[in-house]
Amino acid sequence: MGSYTGIIMIVGIIGENSIFTYRQYQDTKEGLSHIQKIEYSIAVRLRPKLMTAFAAIMALTPLALGIGAGAQMHQPLAIAVIGGLIFALPLLLIVLPTILKLIKQ
Repeated sequence: MGSYTGIIMIVGIIGENSIFTYRQYQDTKEGLSHIQKIEYSIAVRLRPKLMTAFAAIMALTPLALGIGAGAQMHQPLAIAVIGGLIFALPLLLIVLPTILKLIKQ
């Protein structure tokens, strides 16, 4: 049950980051080319994405390792969230810009 909750959390985080990145793309100055707008929106949103992922991974590491009282109950949640965040970063940094490039040509 905990791993399903972790998957739901990851879907929410990926959705939120994708929406914010796309919104940054839309709000970028009109003087830039399509590719420059994509690069700028990814660069601006890179630090918040990395900070969120790093903070969550560091906070959930003790649970994933089973350290502490009651950690075994939450271990599947922590493992799912850590794995999802590691998987989500390449999606947000490589796949999303590629999709934007293909759609907005």
